Amino acid sequence: MTLWNGVLPFYPQPRHAAGISVPLLIVILVFLALAASFLLILPGIRGHSRWFWLVRVLLSLFIGAEIVAVRFSTEWSVGRVSTDTSYKAFSAARVRAHVGLHVGLEGVNVTLTGNPVQQLNETIDYNEQFIWRIGENYAGAYTEALQKGLPDPVLYLAEKFTPSSPCGVYRQYRLAGHYASATLWVAFCFWLLSNVLLSMPVPHYGGLALLITGAFALFSVFAFASISSVSLCQLRLGSSELTTHYGAAFWITLATGILCLLLGAAVLSLHYARTSALRTFLDASVKGLESQAKGSSPLILNNPLHKQFWDSDLTISTNL
Repeated sequence: MTLWNGVLPFYPQPRHAAGISVPLLIVILVFLALAASFLLILPGIRGHSRWFWLVRVLLSLFIGAEIVAVRFSTEWSVGRVSTDTSYKAFSAARVRAHVGLHVGLEGVNVTLTGNPVQQLNETIDYNEQFIWRIGENYAGAYTEALQKGLPDPVLYLAEKFTPSSPCGVYRQYRLAGHYASATLWVAFCFWLLSNVLLSMPVPHYGGLALLITGAFALFSVFAFASISSVSLCQLRLGSSELTTHYGAAFWITLATGILCLLLGAAVLSLHYARTSALRTFLDASVKGLESQAKGSSPLILNNPLHKQFWDSDLTISTNL
C-alpha cells in the first residue's frame, strides 16, 4: 500500500491530544521573557528604588499581558458536562465522555474526552476549533468536519453556531467578538502610551491614559456580555444538558479594567492633592539609579608635578 501525502489510505488516522493555542502561548512566553529579564537585572538596583521598580514593572507587564492574551483565549464563555452519548452517525455505539464548549472572541472550541480515554478500540480525545473571525469561513469549517466524520457531540455543538442554525446566535457572537477584540487592541495601545507618559514629567497624562485603558478593557467585557441577552438553544447531550457561564478570560479582563481605573484615579488624585507624594513615588527609582551612577564614578588622581609644571612661568625666545 503506497502513501499519499504521508497518509495511509483506508485506515483510520491516529488522534492527536488537545493542545494550547499557539498565539496565546507566544504572548505568554514573550511577557514571561520580559519579566524574567527584568528580575535578572533587579539585584543591580540599589536601595529602596529596587522595590519601586519591582512594583511598577511587574504590574505594568501583567496588565499588558492580560490585555493581549485574553484576545486569543477561548475561555470567555465555557460549559462542561459528563454524559453518556452516541459516538458516531449511523451507529448505535455509545460512549461515556466529558464534553466541553469554550467560546472565545474568534470562534468556539469543542472538546470530547472519553472516560476512560480508550473506548470502542479508539482513543477518544478531540479538540476541534471553529473560527468565525474576518477572513474565515465558519460554515466551510463545519462542512469539513462533517466530511471528516467527527463524533456526534462535536458536530452537534458546532452546528448550533452555524449561520443557518435555528438558534440564530452566529451573528450575535461574531459581532460581539469583533467589537471586543477591537476595543482590546485600543486598550493595549493606551497601555503602551501610559508607560511612556508615566516615565516623563507629565504623570497626570499617564493617569489619564490608564483611565482610558481601563475604560476600553471594560468596553470589551460589556460588548461580550451583550450577547447574554440572546438565549442560547438548549444543548442536550444524551441525558444531560450543557449550560454555559462566563469563563476565566471574562472575569480577568473585568478585574484588569477595574484595576486600571483605580490606578489611573490614584495617579490623578495624587497629582492634584499631593503632587510631592506622586513625584516621590515616580522619581524614587530614577534618583536611585542616579545615586548608583554617582557612587560608581571613576576615581581621579591628581599629579602635583603636573600642576607645578603648568604653574611655572616659561619664557620662550626665538632668535632669527
